[in-house]
Amino acid sequence: MTLEAFRSEIAALATEIQTQLAGRAPDAALDDWLNAHHGAGSARYQRLDALCRQGAAEGWLCQREGGGIRYGRVFKPDDALSRFSVDVVDMTDIAGPHHTHPNGEIDLILPIDPEARFDGRPAGWLVCPPGSAHRPTVSGGRALVLYLLPEGSIEFTR
Repeated sequence: MTLEAFRSEIAALATEIQTQLAGRAPDAALDDWLNAHHGAGSARYQRLDALCRQGAAEGWLCQREGGGIRYGRVFKPDDALSRFSVDVVDMTDIAGPHHTHPNGEIDLILPIDPEARFDGRPAGWLVCPPGSAHRPTVSGGRALVLYLLPEGSIEFTR
């Protein structure tokens, strides 16, 4: 498993997401669809979980650290990724910096510790609609979180 395998897996998923969205913005219907078709325990979830764990362990994911959070933008938005950027964070019982999602945010929650939650949600997907904001918080242990950002758009609050 390599960075290329990770990109290939994300590209296939991004194509499916764009098909499901059919021109609309990320929303609760996408959250439901992702959890029903690619949720915890599914083959795609297991592949992404394995790739993210390997990437974090080998250092090709989460290459930066700040404020107790390891993070990194893995891929900038491009056509092969359906114009999503891809970021992965590694967080343990911490709240990250407050930010808004101008175009929405699609998160895959990958608990390392079984009880870990991201914004109160267990393993699986969380879709934040355009204009939403939060202070991303992992509680109950350690989790990796994969973020898909349409056009890579995110605005950090000062």
